[in-house]
Amino acid sequence: MNKKIVLFLFACLLTMSVSAKVDPNFYIFLCFGQSNMEGNARIEEQDRQNVDPRFQMMAAVDDKNLGRKIGNWYTAFPPLCRANTGLTPVDYFGRTMVKYLPKNVRVGVITVAVGGCRIEAFMKDSVKNYVANRAPQWMKGMLKAYDNDPYKRLVMLAKKAQKAGVIKGILLHQGESNTGDMVWPSKVAYVYNQLIADLHLKTEDVPLLAGEVVRADGRGRCVAMNKIIDTLPQTIHTAQVISSEGCTNGPDFLHFDPAGYREIGRRYAYKMLALLGHPVYQEVKVPADAKTSLYAEPGNEFPKVDSKNCAWFRIFAPQAQVVKVDICGKRYDLQRDDKGFWTGGTAPLPVGFHYYFLNIDGVNVNDPASDTFFGCCRQSSGIEIPEGDAGNYYHPQLGVAKGQVRSFQYYSKSKNEWRRAMVYTPAEHETSGKKRYPVLYLQHGMGEDETGWSHQGFMQNIMDNLIAGKKAVPMIVVMESGDVKMPYDAKRFSMTNYGSSFYDVMINDLIPAIDSNFRTLSDRDHRAMAGLSWGGHQTFDIVLNHLDKFSYMGGFSGAIFGLNDQTIKTVYNGILSRPDEFNKKIHYLFLGCGSEENMGTPQLITTLQNAGLKVDSIVSPGTAHEWLTWRRCLEHFAQHLFK
Repeated sequence: MNKKIVLFLFACLLTMSVSAKVDPNFYIFLCFGQSNMEGNARIEEQDRQNVDPRFQMMAAVDDKNLGRKIGNWYTAFPPLCRANTGLTPVDYFGRTMVKYLPKNVRVGVITVAVGGCRIEAFMKDSVKNYVANRAPQWMKGMLKAYDNDPYKRLVMLAKKAQKAGVIKGILLHQGESNTGDMVWPSKVAYVYNQLIADLHLKTEDVPLLAGEVVRADGRGRCVAMNKIIDTLPQTIHTAQVISSEGCTNGPDFLHFDPAGYREIGRRYAYKMLALLGHPVYQEVKVPADAKTSLYAEPGNEFPKVDSKNCAWFRIFAPQAQVVKVDICGKRYDLQRDDKGFWTGGTAPLPVGFHYYFLNIDGVNVNDPASDTFFGCCRQSSGIEIPEGDAGNYYHPQLGVAKGQVRSFQYYSKSKNEWRRAMVYTPAEHETSGKKRYPVLYLQHGMGEDETGWSHQGFMQNIMDNLIAGKKAVPMIVVMESGDVKMPYDAKRFSMTNYGSSFYDVMINDLIPAIDSNFRTLSDRDHRAMAGLSWGGHQTFDIVLNHLDKFSYMGGFSGAIFGLNDQTIKTVYNGILSRPDEFNKKIHYLFLGCGSEENMGTPQLITTLQNAGLKVDSIVSPGTAHEWLTWRRCLEHFAQHLFK
């Protein structure tokens, strides 16, 4: 056989032998940077457990204690950089990658990092000068571990890794030591392009992922560097910036803590997985016309409401498995992004106020981005779906004098306790001298408290606007807790005793306290009571048993059950069966409800009218058992008082 042919065949066999060792399903990632890449946080027991053997690390230095030799592959138990280094983003980058990649794919990492180094330590034309003239003495030992050339070490190991697998990406976490260096992106580009050239790679196949430095809510010692890091994609078109928002830090505000390293490591992985065609999370597109909610806490973008009346929510919960928003018992799924933010929206909601919770892994919690309201028997989050101009009556208006809602504390002898009422006084009250005012006692419903009418119901705006428009007389409005904050339990309560402890408080303590501390007209002709839902029930029980003290009454979606043609003859001492006496004593009776609720109000109206009682009423179109119904009821009711 011809000698040239023999040599050619031998070369082919050698090439085939070498090529056969390269596993296309062994994904290699090069990781370099400074202290946050080499790892500064304590390695905890959870970080040493359950490391999938598919996650491999190539030793960048010899480590006698761990039995590692430079250039060899090992299961990626920490530390991944050098002896005496800590947890790194690379640990949970690799763990997350093998969790979501196909089971036939392995992941290998090579970590070369030097704590405190500038990017110049990885620049081929600068490293010698940096090591000789710029590196501080305490860094010399770390540099020596890489033969005073971290870049050369990284390339040497990468070339060896290419014989076993395929380089799929480069991870960088560096910048603290270059804080304020506006040409840092160009320096990084130099290193990146040199790696691409030296390893015979293609930029389109090997993206660069660069992590932000510690934010610590703006208190990170080098947080200003993030503005420069964030511009990196403008210089390197394949670069992706990994956000550090919400990643917790250590006490030095320079390094992440263990949880912070785990989280930012996962974020590196989520981004790389998406680039490799294995996205873990799908981005939720919030409509561009969505506007921040009225009740969003200052500085928060969410919750939002769009033009279709859909509500949108977002919360940072990187450890959560399932997050939903619960609005009046209906739940909507939120979707997680690669940063740990959960985002999602609802179907179109009716206009008006809605209680809601965020349900995180099965537990209802308040939304930290929203104001809270006492409702649903606890502090709850709330969102308002704007009604438009039709709701102007409950919004503050320019040029309308504002009354005051104050917290009034008084002592109840009936219950031997201090209690609180919210008291509205009209705008003129402070300047009207000795003028006295009629009083409306206005009650909330089951599971709410004395703040409901002023907070959720916009009572003060309704009254201000009515008084300014001369549609209602100036009056004082008193709102107290009706002892119905706790959930109704049929085993503990009956229709007659739930919230009944308030009755003696109202008659014996609250009314005398109000009359003693405010300029009231204290006769029955100038005293009214109304309530929503169970507050309507309480209104009927209190007023109809104390007609010597009240002459106006109203029920808004009132929980007034069991009244029919027969029972009205006996309840409340039979007053409902004596229409002439009733109509003389009660100057105005009002009942209202929403068109979409079923509290029995229409039937009650019919029953009372059939008994000869004068009843005014409205049905709120398109609303259910909700605050918009009750705002409309109050606006109507207040116009008929004390005239």
